[in-house]
Amino acid sequence: MTELKAGSFDRRWPRMRLPAVLAAAGLACALVAGLTAVTGSPTLPAADWIWPPPPQLWADRNIEPPTRLRIPRINVDSPLETLDLDPSGAMTLPSDYQIAGWYQRGAAPGDPGAAVIAGHVDSRTGTAVFFRLGELRAGDTVEVDRGGRRITFRVTSTGRYPKSDVPVDLVYAPTPVPTLRLITCGGNFDHERNTYVDNVVVFAVVVT
Repeated sequence: MTELKAGSFDRRWPRMRLPAVLAAAGLACALVAGLTAVTGSPTLPAADWIWPPPPQLWADRNIEPPTRLRIPRINVDSPLETLDLDPSGAMTLPSDYQIAGWYQRGAAPGDPGAAVIAGHVDSRTGTAVFFRLGELRAGDTVEVDRGGRRITFRVTSTGRYPKSDVPVDLVYAPTPVPTLRLITCGGNFDHERNTYVDNVVVFAVVVT
C-alpha cells in the first residue's frame, strides 16, 4: 500500500500519526467536536489523522477481512483494500481513487466495536469513491461483504467537523455492538495549507 505523496492533489490526504497517549487517540483525520449537518459535496480527510491502533492486525486475530462495500443511495460498489501504518506512523491510503479502504488495526465490520472505512473524495481528474458520502442520512443502508456473508448497517447520523479539535469519545469510543464509521472530508479547501478544512463522518449501526 503506498502512501499518497505531497506535490499533487494527493496532499489533500492526511497523514495519520499515533497519539502519545490513548486519551489523545481517535481515527483518521483530526475531527472537531460539535456534530453538524452536512451539506454539499464532501471531500476526503485532510489534516492529521489520529488513531489508537490495537496491537494486532486482523490476520493475527484469525478473522476474515471485509472484501466489499456497497452504499446503494450514493451508488457506491467498491472492493476494499486493507489499510495499515507505514514505518513513519502514517496510515496507508487506498491506492486507487475509486476504491475504499478498511483500517485493519481497528474492529472488523460485524464485530463489536467501531470499524472504520475511508476513501478518496476526488482527484485532479474527477470524483472519487466517497464523493457523495455527505449525502447519506439516517435510515440509509451500508452493506459490507465479509467471510461469505453480507453485513448490513443502518446510518444513524452524518456529521461534519472542523479540524481544530478531536471528538474522540463521539467518533472512536469502543462500542458494545458492531458499528461502522465512514470517513472523508468536507468544507472549503484551504489553498495555503493545501488541505480541506472539515471532515465528514457517517455513523452506522449493524442491523443484520
